[in-house]
Amino acid sequence: MERFTAWLLDFLMTLPVILISLSVHELCHGYAAYRLGDPTAKAMGRLSLNPLRHIDPFGFLALMFFHVGWAKPVSVDSRYFKNPKRDMAITALAGPLSNFLLAFVFTFVYFLLFRLGSTMGWLSSSRVTPFAVLVLMTNMMVQINLGLGVFNLVPIPPLDGSKILYAFLPYHVLYKIAPYERYFHFVLLFLLWAGVLSVPIGFAVDLFYELFMKLAGGIIL
Repeated sequence: MERFTAWLLDFLMTLPVILISLSVHELCHGYAAYRLGDPTAKAMGRLSLNPLRHIDPFGFLALMFFHVGWAKPVSVDSRYFKNPKRDMAITALAGPLSNFLLAFVFTFVYFLLFRLGSTMGWLSSSRVTPFAVLVLMTNMMVQINLGLGVFNLVPIPPLDGSKILYAFLPYHVLYKIAPYERYFHFVLLFLLWAGVLSVPIGFAVDLFYELFMKLAGGIIL
């Protein structure tokens, strides 16, 4: 029973964190494209923080239970862009960048709550209190957003990192890659299944986590 309670608590804490993180990620993709001249996302109602507009049911469940998932991609029409390669890269970068920004902000929120709880004695008990859950959720917000940010920067289609990489490749190379791009989905799934990406992604997440914590801790504590 205790194991189920712990699992249920973890699930309920993770749920809002993932909903917020994915929604902000996709909103920023759409907003960046809109600011660069593409009205597609706005016309489709994607410039919203409403999770129902962004969540893919299967991708969401995969992220909740297996920690690897996806949201509903924001449609982008590069024909509206003045500089398609550059503007597509900026649009792609907006998503991961929003996750890093969320992680950075919530690092400070975490330290403020932790300091308040330690001062008031609200974290000294072994009981699970609403305040302790809030502290855990803020820390989870940091870790999950760092994970999303780093993972999406991997330069393999369909991840955002591939679109950023394409901005630096000549058109004749892009034309050669295009016919095979759909097969990269399977390459990505294989690399995830084989655990090849786990070490570099985990290393990068830990590096950013330690850096953000040191910055926040040095300022607040």
